[in-house]
Amino acid sequence: MNNYLIPANTKQGKLIMGLFKPMDLILFSTGVLITLILLAFVPQSSLLFTILSLAPGLITAFLVVPIPNYHNILTIIMEMYEFLTHNQKYYWRGWCVTNGTSKKRIRK
Repeated sequence: MNNYLIPANTKQGKLIMGLFKPMDLILFSTGVLITLILLAFVPQSSLLFTILSLAPGLITAFLVVPIPNYHNILTIIMEMYEFLTHNQKYYWRGWCVTNGTSKKRIRK
């Protein structure tokens, strides 16, 4: 009886803190660093400048937030881009139906 079960959280063991890929943390830390630099050097004279200074950190935080059934928002955006830009014509290559390109076998 050599039946092995793979736990549902095996992919989380490869992630940092069980949530983030290294690229996610690089992206988020870059956004936070840019936000801190903007807050330090851009005069916060109006609400618009404050919002624009906080935007890089908020956008990158939104992209790396974990969500169910996907890794994060960035993963969803990348998968939607791949789906919309790649081949949209799918061929059925099943065992019970032909797709019209192959010749039918004649039974004897």
